[in-house]
Amino acid sequence: MTLDSAKSEGVAERRREWLRRARLYLVCEAYPGGREPEDLLRPALQAGVDIVQLREKHGDERDIVRAGRAFRRMCDAYDALFIVNDRPELAIACGADGVHVGQDDADPAEVRRMVGQDALIGLSTHSIEQIERAHDVDYISVGPVHATPTKPEYAEVGPQLVRHAAGHAAFPFFAIGGIDLDTLDGVLAAGAERVALVRAIRDADDPGAAARAIRERIDAVAPAGARV
Repeated sequence: MTLDSAKSEGVAERRREWLRRARLYLVCEAYPGGREPEDLLRPALQAGVDIVQLREKHGDERDIVRAGRAFRRMCDAYDALFIVNDRPELAIACGADGVHVGQDDADPAEVRRMVGQDALIGLSTHSIEQIERAHDVDYISVGPVHATPTKPEYAEVGPQLVRHAAGHAAFPFFAIGGIDLDTLDGVLAAGAERVALVRAIRDADDPGAAARAIRERIDAVAPAGARV
């Protein structure tokens, strides 16, 4: 069974068109801050998040799938894409739209064989060489732009790598890493049209307000659908 096995004709086109228009990507764990997923996802999606990634490095698979089905329901309710980090088999079980993998995870070509042609595949990149070597994917992330506790093993790449991606990436890219309202303008000025966030939304007192403020600033520079 693959992610596209029970989908209607044209699902790949719908997913890739929504990816093309996407500007704001939220990454969070299965139960962010110990809360049920809906408590974070509903206000964030209402405020303009286009893609949600379930990133759970540890934990019981049954609990992850249970949470993933709530992610799926929320994303369906707000016409957003749902991605699972690292683990294609869990993406299939959750009914996700795709999988995001890192440089040390399975090769994207192997992931593609597992999840099928209709699924989206994202890849983390941290250098010019990794951006240039990206293949068999639908999008990449570029970062961490700034140091972040969610990726302590990687040094910050700064706006220079964002600037390179804006001029050379073969796929849509999301700048990621330490991005919030204080750092967002510099990332957009470097050429990013899409950003991925964790703490700036997940840890906000009002996640909906935080997502809305960030989305409005992105749209002022790169409205959805304005550019590829």
